[in-house]
Amino acid sequence: MEKIEHTVVRTNGINMHIASIGTGPVVLFVHCFPELWYSWRHQLLYLSSLGYRCIAPDLRGYGDTDAPPSAASYTAFHIIGDLVGLLDHLGVDQVFLVGHDWGAMMAWYFCLFRPDRVKAVVNMSAPFYPRNPAINIVDGFKALFGDDYYFCRFQEPGEVEKDFACVDTAILVKKFFSLFGPVPLCVPKEVGFRGLQTPDALPCWLSQEDINYYASKFSQKGFTGGLNYYRASTLTWELTAPWTGLQIKVPAKFFVGDQDIVYNIPGIKEYVHNGGFKKDVPYLRDVVVMEGVAHFINQEKAEEISAHIYEFINKF
Repeated sequence: MEKIEHTVVRTNGINMHIASIGTGPVVLFVHCFPELWYSWRHQLLYLSSLGYRCIAPDLRGYGDTDAPPSAASYTAFHIIGDLVGLLDHLGVDQVFLVGHDWGAMMAWYFCLFRPDRVKAVVNMSAPFYPRNPAINIVDGFKALFGDDYYFCRFQEPGEVEKDFACVDTAILVKKFFSLFGPVPLCVPKEVGFRGLQTPDALPCWLSQEDINYYASKFSQKGFTGGLNYYRASTLTWELTAPWTGLQIKVPAKFFVGDQDIVYNIPGIKEYVHNGGFKKDVPYLRDVVVMEGVAHFINQEKAEEISAHIYEFINKF
């Protein structure tokens, strides 16, 4: 870990912290909520040892990267603008793109907006799902699960932050890494995230040192930046109307755990396995479903995921 270099780059009007290691073809890693560049620590070390230059930023709103206050500054256009600006600053023309959950969603948008900059994409947890012109994602989740669904609960500025503030940050992070199982995460206001059970022990793939690192950064930065991705999702839906119906035409591979909260949303399994996903991503090479694996797949099955990424990108 001490070989990983940390620098700050000016891009798209913000200062972005990046962690990087290695030389060779560039692999750009895009994290999710509530994670950081640190979530890719295993993949950074693994792939850099095999001849790749690995770059993992803290996305805007996270860690040591700037956090604009307005939720309107967190659309997919802002995030992809940050990443393209980062590549321009580094003089990198094309990358292998790797994303998880929100990071996967942003990676799919990256492939939609700038396929010329992507050699291939490896995404986890969140499959590409085409824009539905009839309903935005927040209203869609409300229709499926009601107002208490976590995605919907995250919409009101300040409300969830007050809830989070009632819990020690390290305990809150510990809860997050254990909550995203196959059952929809619905949190009534009267219970709050503070009222959800704290796991007795950490999962085997996570150490107290890991928890402390996440907690230290979220204690400094707060959670608003990460929550703003959820709050900007309707604006992203509005602004991406011109891309409705467009296919992802980048070579792709997809991983998901069978216990993942996203994979168990009604209709997702059918979409992934019955031809819809392949129709929308025609260069999709493979879908891997890992049994007994939950949401944070790149950390939970770090070695297997790292090997799979290498096996895929090494073909190009």
